[in-house]
Amino acid sequence: MTDRGTRRWSALPGLVSQAPPRAMIVVGAVVTVLGVLTVSRPLTSLVLLGVYVGASAVISGVVELISRHRSPAWWTRIFAIVWIVAGILVLVWLGSSLNVLPTVLAILLLLSGIASIGDALIPSRSGERVRVSQRVLSAAWGGAQVVFGILSLTWPDVTVLVVAVVFGVRTLVFGASLLARGVVLLRSRPDRGGRPLPARRPRPRLADAGRYVLALLLVVTTAGGWFLNGWLEDGAPVVDAFYDPPATLPSGHGELIRTAPYGGTIPPGATVTRILYSTTDAHGQTVAASALVIVPEEEIQLTPHPVVLWNHGTTGVARGCAPSLTDNAATKWAIPGLDRALAHGWMVVAPDYAGQGTPGVFPYLIGQGEGRSALDAVVAAEKLPHVWASDDVVVWGHSQGGHAALWASRLAKKYTPDLNVLGTAALAPAGDPLALARDLTAGFASPELTVLTAWVLVPYSETYPDVRLADYVSPGTRAIVRELAQRCPSEPALMVSVLAALGISEHQTLYIGDLTAGNLGRRLGENTAMGTWPAPLLIQWGADDEVIPTSQQVAYVTRLCKAGNDVEWVEYPVTHHQDILQPGSQAISKLLDWTGGLFAHRAAPTSRCA
Repeated sequence: MTDRGTRRWSALPGLVSQAPPRAMIVVGAVVTVLGVLTVSRPLTSLVLLGVYVGASAVISGVVELISRHRSPAWWTRIFAIVWIVAGILVLVWLGSSLNVLPTVLAILLLLSGIASIGDALIPSRSGERVRVSQRVLSAAWGGAQVVFGILSLTWPDVTVLVVAVVFGVRTLVFGASLLARGVVLLRSRPDRGGRPLPARRPRPRLADAGRYVLALLLVVTTAGGWFLNGWLEDGAPVVDAFYDPPATLPSGHGELIRTAPYGGTIPPGATVTRILYSTTDAHGQTVAASALVIVPEEEIQLTPHPVVLWNHGTTGVARGCAPSLTDNAATKWAIPGLDRALAHGWMVVAPDYAGQGTPGVFPYLIGQGEGRSALDAVVAAEKLPHVWASDDVVVWGHSQGGHAALWASRLAKKYTPDLNVLGTAALAPAGDPLALARDLTAGFASPELTVLTAWVLVPYSETYPDVRLADYVSPGTRAIVRELAQRCPSEPALMVSVLAALGISEHQTLYIGDLTAGNLGRRLGENTAMGTWPAPLLIQWGADDEVIPTSQQVAYVTRLCKAGNDVEWVEYPVTHHQDILQPGSQAISKLLDWTGGLFAHRAAPTSRCA
């Protein structure tokens, strides 16, 4: 890479290298300390990082305009002007630097890379001889910048974290070398009694070898970055065209739009169909949603299939987090007791909810949106050809799905009066989102809490106009929070976003204010599943639940009893949040027996509220 190629990234090293030795020592010491601070605490000062990047870009552009070089004048002038403008934008918008920096840095990397490739290809106009190794290194450096510029646009949430560390290391190395050079030059000055530095013989072959090694290192690093990007993209779920709704949705809700076979694991003795149907969101607007319909195969069907409405737990809030996109969504590992339910002749409907699979806002812990999506899945499933379904429905759910199940059965009498909801079984339910938020935010910050908060904040801000991200997210970090909301737990890229978020939250607050107060707290309270249910409730949880404390479940069932509900509840010892729905859990046997009694219209389960 030529000296001019180096100036394109930061003109500061080139300018300071011409300074007197004393100035070199002072600047070198300051820059070294700055580099150490940046590496050890990369995102402590976003303003400092923005100043460094912005000033470097402006100085680079100015130096480019006044320097002699072999590139065409129009090329360098356009390049210089763009760098100056980009640097000014960063300096002006420091208040939201984390939102601005990824895009600006990506553009600068792309432009700088193109310019370096141009240097490698354009013949010299000044007559100076340019060695092949210089062109190779310039081309490798340019290609690396182009690739990492593209990757920066792909991963905006991690770009600033990586750039902060890279700038820190670069600053540290530059400061240390400048400090050492200043000391050597000061000691060699004749007026200080030092020995003049011996003249060095040029060693072009050694320089060529160094350039080739550096070029190879750049190629390997670039290939590694591209491979990592491909691996992360391959790990992301792919939403196929089935989930794209038509431009005009059917009038009314619970209307079947289209069907398709499910491509994942099929339970023995059953058929699994994907359905797309119409439903309504929390505001009553018609939207599309998707679901799986799992029906036992029978040679001769004498009676309609009773329906189990299964509401899945937290899988993320992005479109690609829909369970029906996975290979195991129709197994007993995803739906508790599925094999035994099918053996009983029960039909299982498993909605994704609106906004998962289909475009739109996912109603995470938003009762009206969850409940309507779930109920309409049953209404649409009953319209499948060759499916004979009963109007008798028992609603199941786990965690977030427990919240959805409780809301669905409360809404059913008015929203879907043709469905006969016989009861609701909730496993480790998040029945009171506000109380859960208070307990979670009262503890220590953790990666799980960081992600979960983003999953609540973003859908709530997109559903309720009075919930603003700016009121709960630190200035300049909204890009991080939004990226977290686009990741699924099974996606490798989630770790990229979490690392970026932790890099910030370690030294500055990612979330500000009281997340349980203001409009967000009020909306969380509105979505508590509370009131009177017309059918019995079964609440089960584990004594060692690490997500929803046992004290919350006890307080919740106490409130349900005080409201006049028929509630049976069971707490299982040595059982964690996910354990309760895994094969072998005692809760599953209880769930199946309780549900079987309801479908058989036996005596109502005994309520423990008395």
